[in-house]
Amino acid sequence: MLTWDSDVWGKLSGPYGSAENVPKLLQRLEQEYSQEVFDELFQEFLFHQNSIYTATYAVMPFLAQLASSVTDIEVRTNLFIHCGIIEASRDEQHQDPFPESWEELADVVGSASCTRMYNDYMKAIDQIKSLTDEVLDYAAQSSADDIEKRYLLIADAAFHQSCNVANMLLTFIEGEEYVTVCPACGEDVYIWPQEDKTAPLQAYEHDPVFNPEQQPYAITPASSLEDDPETKALAEQTSRIGEQTLAAHLPYLAGTTTCPACREAFPIWPALLDTFTV
Repeated sequence: MLTWDSDVWGKLSGPYGSAENVPKLLQRLEQEYSQEVFDELFQEFLFHQNSIYTATYAVMPFLAQLASSVTDIEVRTNLFIHCGIIEASRDEQHQDPFPESWEELADVVGSASCTRMYNDYMKAIDQIKSLTDEVLDYAAQSSADDIEKRYLLIADAAFHQSCNVANMLLTFIEGEEYVTVCPACGEDVYIWPQEDKTAPLQAYEHDPVFNPEQQPYAITPASSLEDDPETKALAEQTSRIGEQTLAAHLPYLAGTTTCPACREAFPIWPALLDTFTV
């Protein structure tokens, strides 16, 4: 990974410009972890509106090292989650020797430097992924609410290369609504909980917030989540950490419904994830 005094930092960028001040923040975190310093690093240099930057790639090895060495399990969990959000937001997947968008950077710092930085990022992801069992076991015993636990599921999915699942969960983080698109007619379908709780989720033609009187369409839940590797893995991890909301919703998200606009039946899960496929 880059040294503190490398002149490459000044050539890297975050959402608001140069990353030349990033080493100072990393050194402060290494000396003593501070949530305030980490938040400044994450928000000012690493992540903005579901986008990551060249600075993000260079910082990831430092975050992985910090997550592996810190003794506070809550800090480790926080780093695990934020690194997972970063990985879920990486829209240039499976590009070697480095992302195509780095061509201008390569002209400045050299292709070899870009290749090393990209490889270091990928190694860091594997390093953080190795903390999964410890972090999830901690979450299972903690008093974290379902939204906090959902962030862990997002990170876990991202580290296991299910970024479409991770981004879907991140978009609908509170688990109170989902929006998909009918594959037959292209119209939005709103998947919402029923107020009287007789069914965990139902389908609507319009946003129920603005159209409360419309007729809902039933969802036939999947009889099993074993057939699809993504729903199976998500169900297993959801059960493992005791996240109740998604556990109730998953059979319905993996089920089928009728499009309120065109009346064609369709499976919800692939339509829901298709919006988030990189």
